[in-house]
Amino acid sequence: MQPTVRDHALADGLRAGQAAVEEGLLRATKSDVPFITETARELTRTAGRRLRPLLVLLAARFGDPGAPGVVPAAVVVELTHLAIHYHDDVRDEAAVRRDAPRPDANWDNTVAVLTGDFLFARASHILADLGPEAVRIQAQAFRRQVTGQILETTGPRDGRDPVEHHLDVLASRTGSLTAVSGRLGALASGADPDIADALARYGERLGVASHLADEVATPTARRPTLPVLLLARVADPADHSDPADPADHSDHSDHSDRELYGLLTGPAERAGHAEAVARLRTHPVMERAREETARQADAARAALSALPDCPARDALESLCETVAAPTAPSSCG
Repeated sequence: MQPTVRDHALADGLRAGQAAVEEGLLRATKSDVPFITETARELTRTAGRRLRPLLVLLAARFGDPGAPGVVPAAVVVELTHLAIHYHDDVRDEAAVRRDAPRPDANWDNTVAVLTGDFLFARASHILADLGPEAVRIQAQAFRRQVTGQILETTGPRDGRDPVEHHLDVLASRTGSLTAVSGRLGALASGADPDIADALARYGERLGVASHLADEVATPTARRPTLPVLLLARVADPADHSDPADPADHSDHSDHSDRELYGLLTGPAERAGHAEAVARLRTHPVMERAREETARQADAARAALSALPDCPARDALESLCETVAAPTAPSSCG
């Protein structure tokens, strides 16, 4: 995922920074044990969006982008992200992730989990050199991330709306690390604390929007997705309706919706499941999911109003457009 960058100096600086991050990831995933190096670099080669390091580099443009802690901070957030992926893929027991083989496809789950632990350890080692404030910021984000995983696993309680619960989970699981990316980039570059706060707010909303865009593109998965949760509302409005949302009282809650929801939440090998996925892609709830994705991207853009007008801010705004663009009806089919 790349922003639109019209300023040549910024474009050159980002390219140099991204190349330095890649070198840093290679160093961080190298072990004295060759097998550990192989396993640690497997996901590094397949996960190519690098959104979080990019946010660090752009955030640093509001301070000194050449400060010595900027690239290490970008490496830390990507190592943490990759480590979480290792653990998530084992927990999901998925054969693929975003069209790439899951990291433990050639090893057992124990190796995959321990490889994730190795990446966490490497991230902590680098983070220690960035100072106690950076360690505190990362620890808080990791606490939120784990909390989000637990909430996702246990599901909504006490009559909580599953959709709102899902959005809160995404803010903790995904948004917390993108928020840290903005804050660490600002901290490492010596930017003003108010700017760091704005970049953290931006990062959290952008992270949620990015995840929702993936859910719209791939509306069914082992975990709950927003389109399926919205379908549950119309399939059984008595249990899932939102009194404040008139759309939840529409006439979509018929037998067809209940049948579709049952097929989507049943085994993937069940007869009719593939057809059900195709039906979901044209269902009205997909537009609702796109609207929520756009709303999260708009919230990220609004957080940028506290930042000075500059090429880095323009690039951050373009990321909001990039994230929301795949949610348009023409791109989902």
